[in-house]
Amino acid sequence: QVQLVESGGGSVQAGGSQTLSCAGSGYSYSGAFARSCMAWFRQAPGKERERVASITADITTTYIESVKGRFTISKDNGKNILSLQMNNLKPDDSAMYYCAALVPSKFGRACRTFRDEELTYWGQGTQVAVAS
Repeated sequence: QVQLVESGGGSVQAGGSQTLSCAGSGYSYSGAFARSCMAWFRQAPGKERERVASITADITTTYIESVKGRFTISKDNGKNILSLQMNNLKPDDSAMYYCAALVPSKFGRACRTFRDEELTYWGQGTQVAVAS
């Protein structure tokens, strides 16, 4: 069973930087992580969950407008780690951050597009708090 574990959250001053990591394990075949689509979501108290950034098997990335130019999503396929580099953090970035993955079957195609509802695996989340 695939497991995703986030780390790297904490408190930071506005304008600061933070890097979140999501370590994947339990894959049923070699190369599954590289062939996956993955994403970072966040949810603040009283707000709906939103997809912050995503990355596909061919390293196509997407970002919500509010983080463009400040956040960078990346994958280390050798270490099975998904990262989110966050710069110039703002109080509005405060939230619980989750990573999620769509892992294709061994004989299926590498993931190049996905819908949020197709993300099968989720981590437990890591809290980010940005003080003004």
